Amino acid sequence: MGISHYIKEIGRGKDGARSLSREQAADLFGQVLDGSVTDFEIGAFCVAMRIKGETPEEMAGFLDATHARLHKIPTQGRTAVVLPSYNGARKLPVLTPLLALLLAREGLPVVVHGMATESSRVSTQNVLLALAVPAQVAIEKVAPGTVKFVPSGLLLPGLQRLLDVRRVIGLRNPAHSLVKLMNPCEVSAVVVSSYTHPEYAESMTATFRLVHATALLLRGTEGEPVADARRTPAMDAFYDGQATRVQEAQSGSLTSVPGLPAPDAQSTATWIKAVLDGQEPIPAPIALQVAHIVQLSQQKRTTP
Repeated sequence: MGISHYIKEIGRGKDGARSLSREQAADLFGQVLDGSVTDFEIGAFCVAMRIKGETPEEMAGFLDATHARLHKIPTQGRTAVVLPSYNGARKLPVLTPLLALLLAREGLPVVVHGMATESSRVSTQNVLLALAVPAQVAIEKVAPGTVKFVPSGLLLPGLQRLLDVRRVIGLRNPAHSLVKLMNPCEVSAVVVSSYTHPEYAESMTATFRLVHATALLLRGTEGEPVADARRTPAMDAFYDGQATRVQEAQSGSLTSVPGLPAPDAQSTATWIKAVLDGQEPIPAPIALQVAHIVQLSQQKRTTP
């Protein structure tokens, strides 16, 4: 075993590197997740992929390996919604918890998974804890109308190890894209995914098509899967891999939203409580996002 023969293919530089098949990518990534390769090989894999970039076929293979190893989350009742949260907030409040709680209020089971990948940012986990939603310490069933935060290490320790490589070498690796695409639930769910740059939208769209995903894809807020409260982004809905534009982007310059909180965890949590209590309005872009996710989950439930 070992992945040195794969590294020879993907590590020939930007112009000389060769892409792997879906099956080869699954084998490579499975060995990385299982911890059966050396730290040197993992570092070489991360740097090579950072230079080359992942093809949709490779990302589909990485997802195959991940889904085969995840400690999957049982859900109950209606179609679950999955919110991957790994970026956190730097300049704006992280409103992924608001999106999660609004979806739960619609009666949906909501799974938020993530971990802090940058110590300088405020994480969704911090805000949820301030809202009395602590991180899970064991895999539990997610009931309709509830929100559960599941740490990445609980889903798959090998995935957390790979995400932590960024702290050592300072570069993202395929795991940082993969976590925004994966479904950690036992059954099909609506994955709400986001991108930061247009080129990622293209590659993520191609990957969702390959794996026949049910998902909502949008340009998120600082990398989080929640619509920017200041201006509505375009949103694409995927059902069994088929994409439909369900929301056009709002034109014009960014606007200010009166009353948005400071980006620290406690201020954000206090403001979210006020929104849920009706004391503050739901930002229109987030209300639209909730409506699209609910509709997609209903389509998933009613379609044979």
